[in-house]
Amino acid sequence: MLLPISGNPSTELEGHKNHKSRVKSSPFDLTPIRNTLVLLVILLHVFLVLNLTRTHNLALSSLNVSSKTYGSLPYEACHSRWIYVYDLPPTFNYELVNSSNINLNDGFGREAKEFTGIVPESILPAWYWTDLLSGEVAYHRRMLNYKCRTMEPESATAFYIPFYAGLALTKSLGGNNTWRERDWHSEMLIKWVQQQKWWNRSNGSDHFIMLGRVSWDFRRLREVDGDWGSSFINMPAMQNVIRLSVQGHMWDKLEISVPYPSMFHPRSNFDVIEWQRFVRSRRRNHLFAFVGEAREPIQNDFQGILQKQCLSESTVCHHVDCGPKNYIDGKTTDVIAAFLDSDFCLQPRGEEGFTGRFVFDCMLAGSIPVFFSRETAYFQYELFMPVEPESYSVFINHDDVRNRTEYVKKVLEGYGRMEVETMRNKVIEYLPRFVYTRPSQGLEKIKDAFDIAIEAMLSKYKAHIEKGRIGNLNEI
Repeated sequence: MLLPISGNPSTELEGHKNHKSRVKSSPFDLTPIRNTLVLLVILLHVFLVLNLTRTHNLALSSLNVSSKTYGSLPYEACHSRWIYVYDLPPTFNYELVNSSNINLNDGFGREAKEFTGIVPESILPAWYWTDLLSGEVAYHRRMLNYKCRTMEPESATAFYIPFYAGLALTKSLGGNNTWRERDWHSEMLIKWVQQQKWWNRSNGSDHFIMLGRVSWDFRRLREVDGDWGSSFINMPAMQNVIRLSVQGHMWDKLEISVPYPSMFHPRSNFDVIEWQRFVRSRRRNHLFAFVGEAREPIQNDFQGILQKQCLSESTVCHHVDCGPKNYIDGKTTDVIAAFLDSDFCLQPRGEEGFTGRFVFDCMLAGSIPVFFSRETAYFQYELFMPVEPESYSVFINHDDVRNRTEYVKKVLEGYGRMEVETMRNKVIEYLPRFVYTRPSQGLEKIKDAFDIAIEAMLSKYKAHIEKGRIGNLNEI
């Protein structure tokens, strides 16, 4: 059935009736011509629609992008890797950020222009004053632009909960807050997530979270009215959730230890290569460096022992006193400068747990870490470090140092120049694996700490699925 070309159908019909006799008397019959024109117009419309549809489909086919997804990778590349990011009420994340510095530059803080003259000028814009506790914000911003992020939860392999648990705890530690007040955000978060369809489908076993503080800060026993920490990890609902933590529990199969955010956040492959070249060719004037101070209230404090040895060997040891008077808010270039100036860097246990950020600052500078507890790096961060500990680090038993049967200087002087260079090259080779890059979607050809952490989380979940242990990840 042909539709009228234009005008009101009834009016056009009346016009035809009025001119009926005139049309009949015309030497030419116009009806076939009119019908032909209508047919041509319709065919033209059909052609255009089909052509546009074909072009659109070809475009989608060439990009392999689903209209239901958000990520930038081809659809096939994201098979079994789609991640859905929960849109939490801001009380669980954005409203917990007290520091304006953390909010800058995707969680990396303000630009560290003070490094002028210490790092190459070409990569100075890649240095930031990154807060020690900024991991939760940085991971959240990166996940929002994750290459395999999906906006359709039914197609997701895993679900990310962007709860800033560490910042919530930090906010409640001041003053005389009770354990109930320290647990409040965590308990409210669990109530919210338990109302979500996708949580109830798996009891949280395909969910993960990032913790910006050490794992022990979230392991207070629920029945103990302690004066520190939260019981978030020990809450029943958290028993199936995979956790990325800057310092995880080494024997908890649900936790993955990830590097602390450092101050270097490369913008491109060039930044990474240029920094590797710089630290490899750097002239180092000291045998080893120690960044720390003696903790006087602690009897026979190990850091005090190391400090004493360093100060007594000042010609070979570069010491940086990081006490409150000399190290305000961690914003000093002296630490990186000391590591850049030394072949080795002493890494005793951290202030909270076994590991501190200086471990990664040390290696970032191409300095070889010296560990005194195997738990500092060997039993965690294994995904980010070389498999053979002796290929990139030195281990000296802390008891031997404490009992004066081993002296740091003597041990380190036993390494030849070729051995030192070989170990340094291994540290530099692995450097991209413990930095967080600046682009919101990472680098094209280089995997950073974020990429490796997410792959580890997905692998852990895959192992869980293959063993059919829904709801009991700890059996992996």
